[in-house]
Amino acid sequence: MTWQIEQTDDLTTCHALRRSVFIEEQGVSEAEEVDGLDEHALHVLAHVEGKPMGCARIMVQGSVAKIGRVCVLKEARGTGLGAAIIQACLDVARRQGGVSKAKLGAQTHALAFYERLGFSAFGPIYDDAGIPHRDMERPL
Repeated sequence: MTWQIEQTDDLTTCHALRRSVFIEEQGVSEAEEVDGLDEHALHVLAHVEGKPMGCARIMVQGSVAKIGRVCVLKEARGTGLGAAIIQACLDVARRQGGVSKAKLGAQTHALAFYERLGFSAFGPIYDDAGIPHRDMERPL
């Protein structure tokens, strides 16, 4: 499987991927998914053999890059694409001046995935859009 992951301004494609994963597959409401923050974020988009298959966004807040809206279409899960998307987000964050830490809210079923990428969980489990999450962070 060959993929390409790049920073993008193609929000239409990112929104379509997120709609498929979060709204249609996971049952997140459109009001919760479409939060009005995308225009203030950096985005990465993954293509597998030319087809859009995953994306994520990065919100830079001072010295912290908050990674969110990480999604991979079902047919590309388990291939390493999700880990590659996170690595691309970390690379984008490193290029931002003064950013020293990455943070994210992980769905609890994905905690081990993020731990393998160097993230550590902290704080309590909380509900986000009806899905249990836990905050995680790692130094850049």
